[in-house]
Amino acid sequence: MLPKSGIHYPGVFDTNTVGIIQGKIYGFLQTTGGPVQFRVDTPRESYIVIASPPWFWRDLDVKVTEGAEVKVRGSKSMGQDGKLYVIGQELEIFSTGKVYVFRDDDGYPLWKGARTGARGAGGFGSPQKRSGGFGDMGRGRR
Repeated sequence: MLPKSGIHYPGVFDTNTVGIIQGKIYGFLQTTGGPVQFRVDTPRESYIVIASPPWFWRDLDVKVTEGAEVKVRGSKSMGQDGKLYVIGQELEIFSTGKVYVFRDDDGYPLWKGARTGARGAGGFGSPQKRSGGFGDMGRGRR
């Protein structure tokens, strides 16, 4: 559980609350042992995005600057601290056109590796980075 927010990370990802936010990115936070987090200010609200472990962020080679216009897809929730949170699934940076993928369509963290069982392999052995569209998650592009 993340301090203050009460958000269970990385485990709790509710596909019923997945949405897209668009705005400017501010306030990067990388705590020891915690995930990469940043704020996205939209015209109506501010959200804290919880992205991935720092090592996965580095492996993806995410390059984004304060104030950059971004789009984030993920599971939205309200923290115990009264703030809005998004557990990030994808991050698109408009200035570069790059999209970084942190979780699969079901919200399974890609940094945990391949998922096996009745559903088959759902994870990916290497970090995903691509250019192009945003809304086509899981539709044959991987």
